[in-house]
Amino acid sequence: MAENSTTGAPSGTATAQLPDGVATAELFASGEASAVELLAEATSRADRVNPEINAIIGRLDDSARRAAEQLDAARSAGETGSSLAGVPFLTKDLTCTTQGQPYHAGNAALKEAGYAASSTAHLATMFAELGLVNFGRTNTPEFGLTITTEPLAYGPAANPWDTGHSTGGSSGGSAAAVAAGIVPIAHANDGGGSIRVPAANCGLFGLKPNRGRVSLGPDSGDGWAGFSVDGVVSRSVRDSARVLDGISRPWPGDPYWAPPPSGTFESATACEPQTLRVGLCPHSDWGPVDAECSQAVENAGKLLESLGHHVDYSVPVDMFHAEFFEHFRMIVSVQNVVMLAGFEEALGRHMSRADMEGDTWALMDIGRDVSGVQYVSALEWCHAWTRRLAAWWADHDVLVSPIMAEPPPRLGELRNPETGRGRLNDLLQFTPQFNVTGQPAMSVPLHWAAGDLPVGVQFVGAHASEEMLLSLAGQLERAAPWAGRMPSLWPGSG
Repeated sequence: MAENSTTGAPSGTATAQLPDGVATAELFASGEASAVELLAEATSRADRVNPEINAIIGRLDDSARRAAEQLDAARSAGETGSSLAGVPFLTKDLTCTTQGQPYHAGNAALKEAGYAASSTAHLATMFAELGLVNFGRTNTPEFGLTITTEPLAYGPAANPWDTGHSTGGSSGGSAAAVAAGIVPIAHANDGGGSIRVPAANCGLFGLKPNRGRVSLGPDSGDGWAGFSVDGVVSRSVRDSARVLDGISRPWPGDPYWAPPPSGTFESATACEPQTLRVGLCPHSDWGPVDAECSQAVENAGKLLESLGHHVDYSVPVDMFHAEFFEHFRMIVSVQNVVMLAGFEEALGRHMSRADMEGDTWALMDIGRDVSGVQYVSALEWCHAWTRRLAAWWADHDVLVSPIMAEPPPRLGELRNPETGRGRLNDLLQFTPQFNVTGQPAMSVPLHWAAGDLPVGVQFVGAHASEEMLLSLAGQLERAAPWAGRMPSLWPGSG
């Protein structure tokens, strides 16, 4: 039986034995371990664990070894390494492309065609500049369109805490790989909860950065009309902060960017936050919330009060507006029709109903029927709604809510052709709002439900407030550490 609280390790879990990314980089920098050795250890862990969880769907061992050898040679020559030099890493098979490498985005037609990326994303360049050694692509639902990672193209990713349960999506492969101890950090992105939901389901820390914080170039200006943003999932707060320091800079031609922090994001994690005004939102107007998820928020509120913060029950006006999903879905559907046209041009043929999953095709049908006037009207509705929502942060600093309305569902629940869409609506009640507003939001692993299933808690800050959120996350990590909570699949256990 798991311990249902924000402190103490659940029964049946392993003890942490692997360093986080920052500590791994220190091993490399000190000469205690070479990049080639660190890579070999990570690939060995992947060989052992991945068959059970299907997190990695494509290996890049040859290019990774070359990158590791170059890092070792540079260190031998006395060159100062980058801040995460030598750290094994994985990239989600969605948006973070490297020219010439396979890119399938969870789609069977692209997989069968042997499709490869035609360009290198700025994000991939920045990851490489950090010294991260990418040795594989992680599983994702088709085009990243749902919150469980069960694509027909590659099969389901399984939750390391209980392989009968979902990892979440759409960054579920990355989250499973980190939770299972294959790598300390992995790429993720978030257009409706796709960093936060997998982090919550897999007991990880996951920060969705502010809109414009991370470049989507050169192929995109603002993904999903600015709803989508890239980042990572990690075990430690400082890992996510250090990566964010390395990937948050504007590139020439970016349509806009977030204001820079006053210091570094990593330094913020070690600073105690000022006294914060916190609003708790344990329930939803859109539907019932499981008692475990509401309790996770209540417990987080008590923890915040014990740390000296001011806590009340308060929710932004219109957070659960009845028309929200109508406009959100319209914008996302059109954006995906445009994306599909790009794949069709690259493949040199039309992609039909047979080339994609049923729910994906249904979304494309919605997008094809949207007029230009309807699309712009939906955007204007979202902009006006965002202003109403943002007003709440004039007298609050942080909103605390569940990530999902239930603990991790069982595999297959969201893929059921008759009930899956309804189950999706049941679960997705707290995250997409903040993709539309563009505000930073994070999932923090503060609660475990029965059966040792993780339940993440969401913390949402005002525009461009990642420093504050990371400072709070660091405080929470010190007050209620989760590093010792590891699934039984953790390397070296059992």
